[in-house]
Amino acid sequence: MTETPLDAPRAWVEFVDPAEPAQRVRADLTWLTSRWHCLFGQGCRGIDATRPEAGCCTLGAHLTDADDLERVGRAVDRLDASVWQQHAVGTREGWHVPEEDTTATRVVDGACIFLNDPRFPGGAGCALHALALAEGREPLTTKPDVCWQLPVRRSYREVELPDGQAYLEVTVTEFDRRSWGPGGHDLDWYCTGSPDAHTAVEPVWRSLRAELVELLGAEAYAVLARFCEEHERRRLPLLVHPATEAARGTGGGRGRTD
Repeated sequence: MTETPLDAPRAWVEFVDPAEPAQRVRADLTWLTSRWHCLFGQGCRGIDATRPEAGCCTLGAHLTDADDLERVGRAVDRLDASVWQQHAVGTREGWHVPEEDTTATRVVDGACIFLNDPRFPGGAGCALHALALAEGREPLTTKPDVCWQLPVRRSYREVELPDGQAYLEVTVTEFDRRSWGPGGHDLDWYCTGSPDAHTAVEPVWRSLRAELVELLGAEAYAVLARFCEEHERRRLPLLVHPATEAARGTGGGRGRTD
């Protein structure tokens, strides 16, 4: 199914962060109320057509900072060969490498070193994700920031008002093709614009609650949730995510009740 346009109309809400009065949250209601969900292992076509089973893990992950590197490193120390296919390589050569002005996970056989392929006895998919589930944790506690945040995009901007006052704007929106940089337009397929991936029962603001709380804080998330509920109640057709709308038009949906 064809991916939907990147520049369809959207509804946004902006509010003062209850926990940080000098900060405002700007949230993309069209994205957050969409029915997107991850299709990894359930029909995901991957960003590289030659390795669809790798999903979006073919490029490896760039670590955001020293805290990210340290947190993932602690999780890696808890992995063994029974759950991590590339354990021997990671132990021998290291699981991360320098890349320009940052650090990235090592790429092995055309994918992130933490990706287990479908033939691995310990289970396919991200070894760090599997570790979190086995330990009863949220995957955001073990995976690199960029991995657990995807496909939510958080960005910051300093805004100066006409009276000279200023505030920090925190934007939460969709991590679409453009968010990958210029190369994003060359990806063979990408999920957020595909109706195939907009068939979830729950909207994004509910299914990714843990991630959004981590990104915004519990108080800001509570305010955001109220706005999302109100947006869903009004159901303005023009401002429904185009991929979610396209999925509805084809009768898609897994247990949909609306």
